[in-house]
Amino acid sequence: QPENIMLQDKDVPKPWIKIIDFGLAQQLQDGIAYRSLSGTPQYIAPEVINYEPLSPATDMWSIGVITYILLSGLSPFQGETDAETLSNVVAGAYEFEERCFSQTSELAKDFIRQLLLKEPQRRMSAAECLVHPWVKPLSRKQALSRSRSSINMRNFRKFNARRKWKLSYNTVSACNRLCRLGREDEELRRCESDPEEERSPQTALLRRRRSSCS
Repeated sequence: QPENIMLQDKDVPKPWIKIIDFGLAQQLQDGIAYRSLSGTPQYIAPEVINYEPLSPATDMWSIGVITYILLSGLSPFQGETDAETLSNVVAGAYEFEERCFSQTSELAKDFIRQLLLKEPQRRMSAAECLVHPWVKPLSRKQALSRSRSSINMRNFRKFNARRKWKLSYNTVSACNRLCRLGREDEELRRCESDPEEERSPQTALLRRRRSSCS
């Protein structure tokens, strides 16, 4: 996720970039299939949703999503709900909206296309990404083309604001849900309590004493 890409020191001209939050990271081992349903809907690859074996190509899909977001300020698969987002991911349904990609080069779009492929084996590897013409231009023309593709800060700030708003909304919604469940649990306990004890604590106490003496 973009929020996990940090600068070690923002007050220097060329700060070190650090990637954080490896809480769900898993080191793959040869010969052992690994599956997981963990991840944020708009960043995970189709094979995660389909509960298929994962590979380094799964991470390359996420690189494609992040690149798309940085260049446009939009999320390629974001729907109105998580279910709609997941459906878009599985279908591989995305497009380059002209209003947000008008200043983005075809090389940059090709870089994204080569990562957002439904078949993991067809996606570029990390090594292939590093020699892609958008990352490593082979000519002056390609270098000029790359320079025209930069982070769309205006749209990216809007994207980040929407993300924070949704996070706050989900937090408040979760708190309200917990409060509602707490009230329902309290009402259920009241219904299950002895009505005689509710009406006359003294009588109930006397009844328990007599019961213990019998």
